[in-house]
Amino acid sequence: MHEDALKNFLGVTASISTILQFLTGALVCQKVVNNKSTGDQSALPFVCGCLSTSLWLRYGFFIKDTSIILVNSIGAALFFGYIITFALYSIRKGIICRQVSGCALSLTFILIYIQNVASPQVAQRHLGLICTLMTILFFGAPLVSLMHVLKVRSTESLPFPIILSSFLVSAQWMVYGVLLGDPYVQIPNFLGCVLTGFQLCLFYCFSQGSKGYSSELI
Repeated sequence: MHEDALKNFLGVTASISTILQFLTGALVCQKVVNNKSTGDQSALPFVCGCLSTSLWLRYGFFIKDTSIILVNSIGAALFFGYIITFALYSIRKGIICRQVSGCALSLTFILIYIQNVASPQVAQRHLGLICTLMTILFFGAPLVSLMHVLKVRSTESLPFPIILSSFLVSAQWMVYGVLLGDPYVQIPNFLGCVLTGFQLCLFYCFSQGSKGYSSELI
């Protein structure tokens, strides 16, 4: 009973934290709207987020988990809105269109494949593996700017609110996955902690480097 209560508590708190995490994208979009430009920021994290939440929504229906269904329904809608915002203010609209097209084709292909798998158990296992890969891609998407970050020694192109919230939320879902006994919830969120933790280290390293560089100039 104690374990069930803990699982329910984590399901609720992880759901709330995840929705708040998704809402941090609004901070990024607000900055884009104010500047009337996306700058060096890529829309890929939002595109990957939209694909990931859409697939997790389907997985939620497979295992009949209310928390997963609710969170990913809201997440998919929010990420779609963020993509539209980036498309409106980006000078690289062609890149965003290709990313969105690839996302839509991938989602359609995966859902058709899952629908036509004979065994529900096999379909659930395959979809779980795909969701795991998509979640890892979502957590690692900001690293698409890694070479640029290392070159200019600045994390300006990395969305700090999303990375920090992703680290905290993935930790909660990892524990929830352990209580569920579901490796498809455990593994991607463990790797999410590792990937986002690495990205947070970049903020620390380069902020320290910037201070040192500034003091040398003085």
